[in-house]
Amino acid sequence: MGNLLGNQRHREPSTVEECDSTWETDSESEELQDHQPGDHITEPRSGNEADSKEGDESINIQNKDTRDSAPKLKRSFYAAKDLYKYRHSYPNSKEHRQPSEYRNLRFYLNTIPLVPDGIYIEEILTKWKGDYEKLEHNHTYIQWLFPLREQGLNFYAQELTQAEIKEFQGTREAKRRFLVAYTVMLDFFGIKLLDKNGTVARAANWQDRFQHLNESQHNYLRITRILKSLGELGFESFKAPLVKLLLEEALVEETMPNMVHSVLEYFVYTIRNRKERRVLLRFAQLHYQPPEHFIWGLPKKRKPGAKINCTQEKNTARSKPTREAVAKNTASLHTSGDSSTGKTENNRSDKTENENQAKTANPASTDGQVFKTEEKSSKNGKPSVANKPKQANTFKKKPEQGGRVEKQNQK
Repeated sequence: MGNLLGNQRHREPSTVEECDSTWETDSESEELQDHQPGDHITEPRSGNEADSKEGDESINIQNKDTRDSAPKLKRSFYAAKDLYKYRHSYPNSKEHRQPSEYRNLRFYLNTIPLVPDGIYIEEILTKWKGDYEKLEHNHTYIQWLFPLREQGLNFYAQELTQAEIKEFQGTREAKRRFLVAYTVMLDFFGIKLLDKNGTVARAANWQDRFQHLNESQHNYLRITRILKSLGELGFESFKAPLVKLLLEEALVEETMPNMVHSVLEYFVYTIRNRKERRVLLRFAQLHYQPPEHFIWGLPKKRKPGAKINCTQEKNTARSKPTREAVAKNTASLHTSGDSSTGKTENNRSDKTENENQAKTANPASTDGQVFKTEEKSSKNGKPSVANKPKQANTFKKKPEQGGRVEKQNQK
């Protein structure tokens, strides 16, 4: 009997709604008002970014010149399922038959070079920072710097296992270098790390780098991978401040309008704490244009058995969150909090999530089965919007107008 039960597979979701538990809770209205700064976002919901051909279901949304002509948006099932697997620790992964070689840990201890380039991590951390051409055009280092429990397109890079993750998190030198690698990539994006809680802000070079990031969309895949890796290696709390900053730049400051859908479809959903995802999505809903096309908010119809007061559901579904309430909640994203607890999918889960948590609780489980989880870029590599990118030193907020840049391509 034990063997039969052990061979059962977790039922994977078949719809976007089944993948997304963000709005499933029985205290929805209370959280909007009572979210405290101490409830910090827990914590990184990608691969060899040169290979942007991977994936078959990227988001293809055309930008229009008027608000009335904006298309009806639809969420990507590919993205939702990919991040469902990540947040639930790859429920159908199988244990490796061969013991892990801990190649990712050994790379971070500077004992082996990355393959195939033969470069040691100390060279990357000391000589590559600020070399934006090298960081942009080299596509083999990213999977070594930010390993995941899934195989990317650099098949020389080894995916993480649960045993290696545990060993990595207990190795001070590896974690120190990991943070340095994070700062190198943040600088490449035009962002600086302010403290040990993951707080981030614009760097001195933000104008040039944001313009580049707005145009070079394959870097959105890298950001997804970095966020995921942060979560795997013990830095869950670093995800939310970065996602919040990118939301502000894409939606409010409009410095990176091409990034809007990547942030909402991928970056937000790397965050395992659903309460914190709601805070970010409410913030985004206040600034998204046209507002009637915001598709990541509280759904009007819930799945059968969802535990929520009917009156609360109706009130929440019919009205947008107030700016005062969202401002109070999002302010906590920049404060230090419980960054070491690693809470995942908090509050009440549906039956599927509880079954998954029970199955993944076995520490012997590893990730023998890998999943293709990287977003796709457009085939021609060009920005997917009608409007031309803004030039450096001209990032001024424009009056709201129809046809906000919305098209994003993900792997």
